[in-house]
Amino acid sequence: MHSLSSSFSGPRVTRTTTGAFAKQLKPFATEDIKILLLENVNQTGRDNLTKQGYQVEIHKSSLPEDELIQKIRDVHVIGIRSKTKLTARVLRAAKNLIVVGCFCIGTNQVDLQYAAQHGIAVFNSPFSNSRSVAELVIGEIISLARQLGDRSNEMHRGMWNKVSTKCWEVRGKTLGIIGYGHIGSQLSVLAEAMGMSVIYYDVVNLMALGSAHQVSTLETLLKSADFVTCHVPELAETKNMIGTEQFDQMKQGSYLINASRGSVVDIPALINAMRSGKIAGAALDVYPSEPGGNGDYFKNDLNPWAEDLRSLKNIILTPHIGGSTEEAQSAIGIEVSEALVRYVNEGTTLGCVNMPEVNLRSLTMDEPNHVRVIYIHHNVPGVLRKVNEILGDHNVDKQMTDSRGEVAYLMADISNVDVNEIKDLYESLENLSSRIMTRVLY
Repeated sequence: MHSLSSSFSGPRVTRTTTGAFAKQLKPFATEDIKILLLENVNQTGRDNLTKQGYQVEIHKSSLPEDELIQKIRDVHVIGIRSKTKLTARVLRAAKNLIVVGCFCIGTNQVDLQYAAQHGIAVFNSPFSNSRSVAELVIGEIISLARQLGDRSNEMHRGMWNKVSTKCWEVRGKTLGIIGYGHIGSQLSVLAEAMGMSVIYYDVVNLMALGSAHQVSTLETLLKSADFVTCHVPELAETKNMIGTEQFDQMKQGSYLINASRGSVVDIPALINAMRSGKIAGAALDVYPSEPGGNGDYFKNDLNPWAEDLRSLKNIILTPHIGGSTEEAQSAIGIEVSEALVRYVNEGTTLGCVNMPEVNLRSLTMDEPNHVRVIYIHHNVPGVLRKVNEILGDHNVDKQMTDSRGEVAYLMADISNVDVNEIKDLYESLENLSSRIMTRVLY
């Protein structure tokens, strides 16, 4: 199923798994789909959306909240990365919005609960930049062990300083990974290939790759690892997860790397630990406050400790570039844009982070009088009975429903629907007290 736009010169079709051609659907009560892409979304994502016939507006950076509110009023789809904040205030202004695409791993920049309660699906890219982040961490482990950042800075200043004191091989050292998900597990394999021993801590029991093994507590990991690297989401439980107490537990002369979320490490505590010599080096790619665009911003007015952090020796500071490779951004552009197309054109929520995952096979050209009904509703008793009473005058070929907390998602394909009946069908569902959002594709 392709574009919902009414401006196409002719239909475009694809084959389904059954061999029949997929039917191109269009929405009832919606004009051309309008999309707003912010923060320089990769060209692969732009191309996927543009070729659907959608109206795509592109901006290279994020927008201030008041400007974003003006821009988002009429759009059906918005694509962002990590800098744009879709707060409840912003989403409240988005009267036509049906879906958000986060062209990154994280979704903490979106008020997911508010979005779900108003029928706005949110998709992200949980896998595509994992390799890029893992490779960056490997590079930082070696750079810290050999003090490469300091030696490079000295050479740039004209200073020749050939030393070996407190410079180490990484072979035989222990890497402690906090969070053994997509990134942590890939990092585990790469580190073992360099001769490192790997331990990891996670809140759930996970199968180890290679010779790595899981430890039962964070303290055990901190006391055992020469290098500690964080790969956890931003949650209340992970805020300041690494602070003064944890630095005291780490080995003398160990190293810390954080390429997860800026709230995970207590930066003033890190500064004190490095000044005391307890921590021999650190690499940070994320920070509690980050600017919305490139420029001369990493100063004390952004974060009050920024200049103290910059003054430290053997510290690598990078501007949230863990996933910033051509390969990762291309893959993210494809993955997220395809999820958006599937949702807009078919209503499929596979991979959605804030709603139930519901999917039906595509309608085909052999089903000309079929309509797909999507009914997002409050998860209360009696809804299915009332919905099926409305659909009862037609044959329900297939139907699936699921709930997630207070929100439920129903998708049904019904047959023998005359075009003139669609308005009544749509309005009948819209008038139900349980309704959050109704979509009818035909």
